[in-house]
Amino acid sequence: EIITGSNQENVAFPSGICAERTAFYYAGANYPNSKIVKVAVTAHSKQFDVNYPVSPCGACRQVMYEYESKQDSPIKVIMMGASGQVRIMQSIADLLPFTFNESSLKKY
Repeated sequence: EIITGSNQENVAFPSGICAERTAFYYAGANYPNSKIVKVAVTAHSKQFDVNYPVSPCGACRQVMYEYESKQDSPIKVIMMGASGQVRIMQSIADLLPFTFNESSLKKY
């Protein structure tokens, strides 16, 4: 199954949500017993060329890391722009080397 997500903007900026999280939350709600195998992140603009790999924001990295941890299986990350180089990471953990997880909460 291919799940798509899109950036959802809102005038109250903190109320918006990135495409990665819309896709992961949709998958989690509608396919709770399925593993996420890979995620592709891209962007395009009518105002300028996006010719470099686009990476997920910190909030998305944290959410995706928690899905990866919960399913105990790596999620491959493919990052690209509308054109140009493609960057591939074998795991969400590669994007978030200093993870904040459940064990972090037990320390405080």
